[in-house]
Amino acid sequence: MARSLLGLVGLGATLVFALPAAMLGLDYLLLQGRPTAGAGLIVIAVLMIVVEEHVTTPMDLPTMVADRTVGKLAKAPDDEEE
Repeated sequence: MARSLLGLVGLGATLVFALPAAMLGLDYLLLQGRPTAGAGLIVIAVLMIVVEEHVTTPMDLPTMVADRTVGKLAKAPDDEEE
């Protein structure tokens, strides 16, 4: 799936916070014998990424409207019509 530049920056910012939480969760889960805390941190890290990917925010709405409008106005020609 193609991403805009701002989408990539947003994903990068999310990963900056999610990856250390996941790594700490794995450390707790596998090495330190604290499975509840480890599993909780891993779930939080996964939820951070899922929310960033799938939840529509007010900042996303103008982009979605513009994409739909342009898609309806400028349709790509079909290859079969040539």
